[in-house]
Amino acid sequence: MRQAPAHIQAVVAPVVASMDCELVGIEYGRQGKGGLLRVYIDKEGGVDVNDCQRVSHQLSGVLDVEDVIPGQYQLEISSPGLDRPLFTLEHFARFVGHRVKLRLVTPIDGQRKFKGTLEGVEDDKVIVNIGENELVLALDAIDKANLIAEF
Repeated sequence: MRQAPAHIQAVVAPVVASMDCELVGIEYGRQGKGGLLRVYIDKEGGVDVNDCQRVSHQLSGVLDVEDVIPGQYQLEISSPGLDRPLFTLEHFARFVGHRVKLRLVTPIDGQRKFKGTLEGVEDDKVIVNIGENELVLALDAIDKANLIAEF
């Protein structure tokens, strides 16, 4: 599932902010006969089911009025969870030192999926240590990134 287009983000972001939540990220993709819009929210102390329900109710109404998604779609509101998705350079910088799994848009040496440790962010590049190698990736080269939950 890919990050949602800018026109969807422009409608979702202010609604989530008005509900006293942080917008972590938005994914949108085709699923079956419609689409799936997944919105990740967070707040100080974490989100609970009631937070997700409140945001879902408010956002559903706004999305229907604004009609930014043609046809049918399913709306999911979720906390980022232990395997938190990373969407922005700020997210990557915030979790330097953590283990991540990445899926790239275009394979490197025939490989699209990698696991490693976030080493840092430099300009618009994400630096990940993959064993003995270091990957330096532009943000737009990363299709999907998640933290690896460690216990």
